[in-house]
Amino acid sequence: MLRRLAHPCRHRRHWRHRSHCTRAVALAVAGLALLLTAGTSGAAAPAVPAPAVPASAVPAPAVPAPGTAARTPAAATAPRTVVPDAPGSATPLSGYAVQSTAKVTDTAEAVSSPGYPATGWYPAGPRSTVLAALLAAGVYPDPFHSTRQKLIPATDFTVPWWYRSDFTLADTTARTHLDLSGVISAADVYVNGHRIATTDTVTGAYTRHEFDVTALVRPGTNTVAFRIQPNNPRKHLTMGWLDWLQPPPDQNMGIVRDVTVRRAGPVALRDAHVVTALAMPSMASADLTVKARLRNDSDATVTTTLSGTVGGGAPFGRSVTLAPHETRAVAFAPAEHPALRLESPRVWWPAHMGGQPMYDLDLTATVNATPSDTAHQAFGIRDVRAPLNADGARQYEVNGRPLLIKGGGWSPDEFLRWDPTYTEDRLKYALDLGLNTLRLEGHIEPDEFFDLADRHGILTLPGWECCTKWEGETNRSGSGERWTGADHAVARASMAAEAARLRHHPSVISFLIGSDAAPNEEIERGYLDALKAADWTAPVIPAASDTSSPITGRSGMKMTGPYDWVPPGYWYDKRDGGASGFNSETSAGPDIPTLDTLRRMMTPAELETLWKDPAAPQYHRSPSATFDTLELYAAALTARYGAPASLEDYVRKAQLAQYENVRAQFEAYARNAKDPSDPSTGVVYWMFNSGWTSLHWQLVDRYLDQGGAYFGAKKANEPLHVQYGYDDRSVAVVNNRPAPASGLTARVTLFAPDGTLKYDRTASGLSMAGGGASRTVLTVPASVPGLPTTYLARLLLTDAAGREVSRNVYWLSTEEDVLDHERSDWYYTPTTSYADLRGLNAMPRTAVAATASTTADASGTTTTTVTLRHAGNGGTPALLTDVHLVGEQGAPVLPVRWTDNQVSLWPGESVTLTATYRTADLHGSPPRLRISGWNTPTSTIPAA
Repeated sequence: MLRRLAHPCRHRRHWRHRSHCTRAVALAVAGLALLLTAGTSGAAAPAVPAPAVPASAVPAPAVPAPGTAARTPAAATAPRTVVPDAPGSATPLSGYAVQSTAKVTDTAEAVSSPGYPATGWYPAGPRSTVLAALLAAGVYPDPFHSTRQKLIPATDFTVPWWYRSDFTLADTTARTHLDLSGVISAADVYVNGHRIATTDTVTGAYTRHEFDVTALVRPGTNTVAFRIQPNNPRKHLTMGWLDWLQPPPDQNMGIVRDVTVRRAGPVALRDAHVVTALAMPSMASADLTVKARLRNDSDATVTTTLSGTVGGGAPFGRSVTLAPHETRAVAFAPAEHPALRLESPRVWWPAHMGGQPMYDLDLTATVNATPSDTAHQAFGIRDVRAPLNADGARQYEVNGRPLLIKGGGWSPDEFLRWDPTYTEDRLKYALDLGLNTLRLEGHIEPDEFFDLADRHGILTLPGWECCTKWEGETNRSGSGERWTGADHAVARASMAAEAARLRHHPSVISFLIGSDAAPNEEIERGYLDALKAADWTAPVIPAASDTSSPITGRSGMKMTGPYDWVPPGYWYDKRDGGASGFNSETSAGPDIPTLDTLRRMMTPAELETLWKDPAAPQYHRSPSATFDTLELYAAALTARYGAPASLEDYVRKAQLAQYENVRAQFEAYARNAKDPSDPSTGVVYWMFNSGWTSLHWQLVDRYLDQGGAYFGAKKANEPLHVQYGYDDRSVAVVNNRPAPASGLTARVTLFAPDGTLKYDRTASGLSMAGGGASRTVLTVPASVPGLPTTYLARLLLTDAAGREVSRNVYWLSTEEDVLDHERSDWYYTPTTSYADLRGLNAMPRTAVAATASTTADASGTTTTTVTLRHAGNGGTPALLTDVHLVGEQGAPVLPVRWTDNQVSLWPGESVTLTATYRTADLHGSPPRLRISGWNTPTSTIPAA
């Protein structure tokens, strides 16, 4: 605790270089409040999805020499967006032509005028950083492979870049507004040769702006242009990458959210939203308060009628008279509009706890019986609270039910490329792992991300990021510069815009206004005022670390690490990062991906270094000096499993180690969730995924391949689960299902690695409450006669009909890992002696037989079913048998969701697994299954 208070920014996020400069910014919260509009539509930008073939199979363009100009395309014209005349339409620009100002000598007025010849400019999607556009244009080869990103000259991004787009209008009698957000870091904005905003106004990644450009547009082609300023996360309230990955050379400068052209009549309808109040605890009714702002954009007094419906129910409305250029807030309450009091409402629940119904709000403002503007907003009805428990930990409750937050840290693509399919694939993986929450530390994703989270029932914890400018005032160990008065205005405007954008999403269960450090009183007051003005109802958390803010108080969270390797038993101790309270980010650090992924992301020479030289800096781990090698991890791997004999052996041992460690982390938190003293209330695995090809902090890799970390988490979080406690040798059952279970039988059997039986006990007639209840049903003795140093524990749980509902196999040692908690650092706890698991190396090789069949349905989904059977002689089990779905050339077919995988079988045992995936991802080839394991020879069989 003292160390955390003394060093509020963990060293993994320490930046050694600081500079001090300020920029004048003129932003007023009162003015920006008028810009908070709900329900802006979005278009998906082109992105680079996980390819279906090895990267080495894709020819890459030549890499320019460092410092040289990027290759120029033969021709590029500004995309043209057709904007309809209908009042209430909101049309995102379809894309841009971009070019460095170092190559553009024409005036801003010329560049931003229709007809300007953007010859030699690069095409960019509607949401695109500069570097994302250059990558899409083939200027640079895949930066995720090897150290190619080093060859991209960062000097190219130290000057502003132009973004230029055309849109066409037919009728200019309607009013036209330009609505924008997501500019990194700031921009001068021009329409048809006229500057409408400067970098003093359009600054900050999250601020939102609306400009009336009615007087500037004309029938036919119109042009909007942005002169984007370079980004520096230490100086600007934007986005940075800290030590997650090698930061992109352009620092994500660009436009990463939609720029929308809005049309309306004399009265504009803005800020439409619903404030929901669910009757608790009965949930028998819900009161809905509909709010909006009407703005008279004309020079005359106007009477408008605002009418609407919620969920297709009875209409409501009223007439409002507005003076010239007057803005007025309008509210409809249940007391005067009975249609807004719902009986037996359809309540939104997290996945695995209930359904995810949504309601629709539709509003129309009419003038003289003619629609002037419209608004649509989807929303959910749910109640979320997060009180502090008796031990001071944050305990989330959804609809009155407390739940253990089982989460992961979310990362967008390194270049902020938005791909809805790739995003949904990862969200489905999170559900497949039994996770219920994703934490977004900065990099708050576009609207569609939260739409998907709503649809799938995944809770989200968005918030500001640590250690950069966002914490420049309060985290002096970070890299962020101190704030100016203008920065306070940008922060308040950012909070107001994000609150208005996220408030209607039932998946958003709080906002973290601090990460490693809580805001001071001035900053916090700005945030809270903005949240209140936006009718924010979810909990506000002052920080992700164990600290407090002057107004909100204690965070109820801890950020005690670890971030690097610790043994599985670490998680059961309630000290440091162990299973107590709410741990907002934690893991045992390295997560070495599969051999397939490694060969896509690294050269043969780099792969040789990976397993032979643990002290060598790894470009694909982190830019931080604390995390740039794998020394701690490799020392543990060698001590516990034996020195790797080859790359294949290194990866094989890594998957085994990661399976046991990730499983233990989630199992410990689940077992302790109902403890009467110091229970665990939440754990966020750092991280769920990586924004690039990484060697650490990921349950799933960039290409969506699944290894030991993935299946260890999936096993730990299965609905009805039997598990072993490293701390007390207990066999516990955890019931994550909502309903209770009865008639269960638990069995624990200990074996020598060769399969010799050493211990066998059973407990039957077991009953379990639901909702995460846990119960110890057996305890393994401290000493078992004849047990070798390395041994296996097989845990089985069967239901009343004798069906197996949970199988869990551990590899353990009579020599335990010993931790030195007195020498714990912020990122790990030293291990003074290691468990001896080297006996696994002597396990005889044993065969696993497999039969498979495949069916495809009309929706484009294919299902492969495989039955594995231990086919070897003797008693040796087949440990951690992995099945990979592959195409004709042997490359993995991804994404894929397995009912289970990496299973262990004893002689005579069999198991049937199913895999579901998109038929198109086979690319016309017949499916095949590659089967391998710890002591199982690799074989490939047809699955058609």
